Amino acid sequence: MSNQTQVKMESWQETAQRTAQNIRLRVLDHVLKNNGGYMSQACSSAELLSVLYTRVMNLGPSISPMIPPPFSGVPSKDNPNSFTGAGYNGAKAPHLDRFIFSPAHYALVLYSILIETGRMSPEGLEQFNQDGSTVEMIGAEHSPGCEVTSGSLAQALSQAAGIALARRLRGETGWVWVLLSDGELQEGQTWETLATLSAYRLDNVGIYVDVNGQQCDGTMQEVMNMEPLASKLEAFGARVFEVDGHDVEALAAPAALAPDGRPLVVLARTDACRGLDVMRARAPKFHYLRFTSEEERQSYQKVYQQMCANTEE
Repeated sequence: MSNQTQVKMESWQETAQRTAQNIRLRVLDHVLKNNGGYMSQACSSAELLSVLYTRVMNLGPSISPMIPPPFSGVPSKDNPNSFTGAGYNGAKAPHLDRFIFSPAHYALVLYSILIETGRMSPEGLEQFNQDGSTVEMIGAEHSPGCEVTSGSLAQALSQAAGIALARRLRGETGWVWVLLSDGELQEGQTWETLATLSAYRLDNVGIYVDVNGQQCDGTMQEVMNMEPLASKLEAFGARVFEVDGHDVEALAAPAALAPDGRPLVVLARTDACRGLDVMRARAPKFHYLRFTSEEERQSYQKVYQQMCANTEE
């Protein structure tokens, strides 16, 4: 049986799970080759992004170059050559969805899902974090898959709210989907935006939060605990679902419900070391993976080889 035939026979759940595993493999391969990368973010959000791109969002095919073009300058009236990375998520059309990517440090994970879904060439990653490249380590509006620059964490949700309100006023039927990291729920701007979404009854907004409980300086609980998240979000007028962030069916289910006047928030409870148990030795700090010795790198290399073998079976 050819690989192409095998893929065609997959259920959407199998496709989402396979894609999530490939995201982890691709990010780990990059980390091994470059001695650095945001690995834990791939471990926690792989299923989340996979389900969004393969099941939840109604996106058109990419209209951007398979190999990302170089940076052409910031948008201005004097720069007709500027562009955003939104084209990798398809053309803008009234009936199609829009995707707003907020945690810019997850960029490597975003590029990986674009590659896995045929929206960007694997060769594009060769430009990662290079001078003049749009394939930035911290995604910006010109980076593949990004429509806005999130800047300081939590700004992108405000931009998504403005887009959603404009779409409502224009009579457009497409949704605005947003990915947040749980650390963004420590920002006051996030809660101001949630209050605005509720006040305007913008139920054309779906927010998925990667609740992996980790941030740069340690655990969320130790740095600034925001629990109980669900009841706080509900108090701000959101329609909230808490799900296992590695269960593809649980992730997809809330998006299939009919709108009810409230913005949708899916709290995806995830594991920052999912699929990569060797990383647990770094507890409690998982934010960025850089090897401290050749011995440590070799331990990850062995795990990578085993993951590849399991994928081929």
